[in-house]
Order: sequence, then structure tokens, then C-alpha cells
Amino acid sequence: MEALKSSDYIVGYTKYVELIKPLFPEKSYIAKGMRQELDRCRIAVRLARDGNRVALISSGDVGIYGMAGALFDYCRIENVPIASPEGVKGEELIIEVIPGVSALNAAASILGAPLGHDFAVISLSDHLTPWQTIKTRLDAAAKADFVIVIFNPRSKSRPYILKKAIHVIEKHLEPTRPVGIVKRATRQGQERIITSISAIPYIEVDMQTIIIIGNRSTYVWNNWMITPRGYEEKYYGVDARETL
Repeated sequence: MEALKSSDYIVGYTKYVELIKPLFPEKSYIAKGMRQELDRCRIAVRLARDGNRVALISSGDVGIYGMAGALFDYCRIENVPIASPEGVKGEELIIEVIPGVSALNAAASILGAPLGHDFAVISLSDHLTPWQTIKTRLDAAAKADFVIVIFNPRSKSRPYILKKAIHVIEKHLEPTRPVGIVKRATRQGQERIITSISAIPYIEVDMQTIIIIGNRSTYVWNNWMITPRGYEEKYYGVDARETL
């Protein structure tokens, strides 16, 4: 909040700018649509070079599928001088990456504790990553029994990609494996579903949905989804699933 308060300009995706405007109506905003990430970086750098303090915003955490990586890529490729973490040595731009609450953290908290053990995070968006790469990562994560967090599971241009992804995953999972689905986590219209890998309601899933698929130890208790860390076995000598 302090970074936004002290900014001269706020640059971001149109939808995210609309969410922030009511909080800081006096600020100057520049909004760009989907797939215009580099334009946002270009504008933010230009404004900063003119002596302005600029907030380049993302939803969730800026470093997780957010604009931090895009900004560093842009500065490196365009030879924009930026300060290193050790300090400013000249006329470099100062970049501060401010952590936020990722959608995966928000969704997990709404479901219970599904990320209590090792997990892998995979986006199904094939705009920048080829499907074959996504497929390989899904297969490896499922085979290794990671809890799997899925971003960007379904859109108008990719209505069937989630089914393709589940087809890859389910080869390694039993049909009853717990699955948590959270739409619009912590926002207006939030929805929460706990189901199984064989009963995913695909029609309910959109781009604002996070899907969490449990590992073989994940269980559902009192409509909460929990992945145990192993305390019950170490200190009580029982498997949590055997007590359900």
C-alpha cells in the first residue's frame, strides 16, 4: 500500500487497474489489455526515466506469473541500466519487487491446508509455453506425487485444455484423489468446491479459478482439504487417512 501511495503513476492490466482505482482515485493510471505486458514495461520504464515513481502492478504476487519477470526481461534485452541489490552506482533505475499474496496462497487458505507438503505449480496457458512442455511437467509432477496447483485452467480460447491436462495427470492418480477448486479467491463472487479427480465440474472452471490436486496423503475432513506434513505418523504412529 505504501508503494502505491507514493507512486506518481500506476501501470497495469486493465482489470487490475479498475480494482485499485477506488482506493487511490487521485493517482494517474495507465491501463493496457491482455497480452500487452511488454507495452506496460516500456511505459513504466519511460515514466521512471523521466523522474517519476511508478508502480507496475500484477494480481497476487508480482513474481509468480506476474510482471516482475517481464520487467527484468525487458530491461535486460533493451539494455536499460538498473541498480543491483547491492546499491545504486550511477543513474540506474531502482527496481523494488514487493511480495504479495499469490492466488495459490489465497485459494489454499479457503480450502483448508492443501499445501502442507511439497507441491508443484503449473500454468496451463500455452500462449508462451508450448503444450508439449506443459504436458511433460504435468506428467512428471503427478508421477512424483506432488500436490499440483493449476493456474489458468480454462478460457474461451482454450476451453478443452483442462480436460487434456487431467487426462495426463489421472494416469498416475486414483479416481477419488481430492481436488479443490476456488474461483475468484478473496474477491467478490468467490466460490469453493471440493471434489475428486473423476468428478471435476469443468463447466464451472474459468481463468479466475485455481485448482489444487492433492497427493496420495491428502484427505478431506469436515469439508476441509488437508495435506498432512507427517506429524501424525511421526508423533502418533497413525496414518491420518486411516482415522477418517
